Amino acid sequence: VRWAKEERIAVFGEIEFGYQFCPCPVIAITGSNGKTTTVTLLKEILTVAGFRVSLCGNCGIPFSGSVLDFSNNDYVILEVSSFQLESLLSRKDIAQTFLSEIKDDFKPFTPCIAAVLNVSINHLDRHADFSEYVQAKKKIFLNQDSSNYAFVRESDAKEFNMVDGVTAQVHFLDQDLSVDENPNYRAVKNIISVLDIDPLIADSVINHFQGVEHRLEWIRCLDGIDYVNDSKATTAESCVWALKNIRQPVILICGGRDKNIDFSVVNSYIKENLKKIFAIGEAREKIKQTFKNFLQVEMCEDLEEAVVKARENAVQGDCVLLSPMCASFDMFLDFEDRGTQYKQIVKMLG
Repeated sequence: VRWAKEERIAVFGEIEFGYQFCPCPVIAITGSNGKTTTVTLLKEILTVAGFRVSLCGNCGIPFSGSVLDFSNNDYVILEVSSFQLESLLSRKDIAQTFLSEIKDDFKPFTPCIAAVLNVSINHLDRHADFSEYVQAKKKIFLNQDSSNYAFVRESDAKEFNMVDGVTAQVHFLDQDLSVDENPNYRAVKNIISVLDIDPLIADSVINHFQGVEHRLEWIRCLDGIDYVNDSKATTAESCVWALKNIRQPVILICGGRDKNIDFSVVNSYIKENLKKIFAIGEAREKIKQTFKNFLQVEMCEDLEEAVVKARENAVQGDCVLLSPMCASFDMFLDFEDRGTQYKQIVKMLG
């Protein structure tokens, strides 16, 4: 790859490859947290509103592997990560790298609607620093023009200059967000506002929305103790969101492969409803050092041990929450495998 760039040979990713063959407009969604929940809900609302729409990308269905099936679509909703965005080419990049007979036919990735749901420290095991991570997220707006729509949180726009240089029509995802409202739901409502969809349709779909597997997924109640699977929570901010939305006392199971993030953002919720932590995986020592002065942290060899010990320490009215704040690859195939194993262990508790 380095050689190709030095030779001014274009290197482009799977998103751009798929986009060359995409016959319908693309709605692209990225963010540090909440991507899959948002795109899933957005697809349900558009479908109920009568649009023909498909969902693919970072949620598990490759864009390039599905794009030829979209000939009858009104839209494709694409979940994209910073890894997928970091290699996006601008029109200038294309002009400087492609041979003239190729560049005229190459379509720069240009979603009709692009959204950065939120920005928080993440993937510093991949990116050199937080600034590089933010710039990767911002690339989702790279090739848009005034006929397109760019959505960001107003606070992120100010703090990270997210819309500097953006030529699309800018809208704020958190406009009209109330104190107790789910920000993902408000983001979806604001996105559909440019699609001329009846807000009552969105309200109805949201009221019946069952959520997404491995994202604050209730498993069972045993002896008055609730067990919740939030395996997709691979950042500290995701764990904070879980703690904010679980009203009962929490025994937290967390840990895995560290992504060089700061776990201490959870500290403000310790006095509110966090009782004890059971830490697993490669990051368990770092987690213990982060929280040992605030509450009891016990390190466990594996997930099963953590679940068993969490049950022993829980009392009626508590919630045992798996919200790892870490990647899963030290012990599991992926976050889905981790969540599935957690559910299996919990369901086997007698």
